Amino acid sequence: MKTQEPNPATTAGGDRGAVPDTTALAGGVRDTSWLPDERGRTTIADVVVVKIAGLAAREISGVYDMGVGISRTLGAVRERVPGGRPNVGRGVKVEVGERQAAVDLDLVIEYGVPIPEIARAVRENVISAVERITGLEVVEVNVNVDDVHLPEDVAPDTRVD
Repeated sequence: MKTQEPNPATTAGGDRGAVPDTTALAGGVRDTSWLPDERGRTTIADVVVVKIAGLAAREISGVYDMGVGISRTLGAVRERVPGGRPNVGRGVKVEVGERQAAVDLDLVIEYGVPIPEIARAVRENVISAVERITGLEVVEVNVNVDDVHLPEDVAPDTRVD
């Protein structure tokens, strides 16, 4: 944490609540470390973006499930166990930097829905949710449609909403 030397103008009998001196430092750069937006750092963990993106993707009608192969099977079993919770991050991979994020999604869609329309709607909803909630710029959302759910494939109670 950066500390600032006391300013004699504000500490020697002056107003203690006054704004610190921002005189030029070496090289002509001003010390503005006292500004409210410079008082600390906010970091956002990858798992936060994973959950936001997973929930946003699942909000789109036509998305049946997320994830591929064994992870999807294990997730369905886990959700049936008493006290088990759905894994909203299944099928989501992210890369998060200081100001930007990239998202990869693995989707299972309902049979009969147009894939390009679902992909566009998912992409727009994920970008909107992640940018609104985190303030990060989403540079890309890659949508991978890994399977199509046929009505006779699985009983409706395994659907992830």
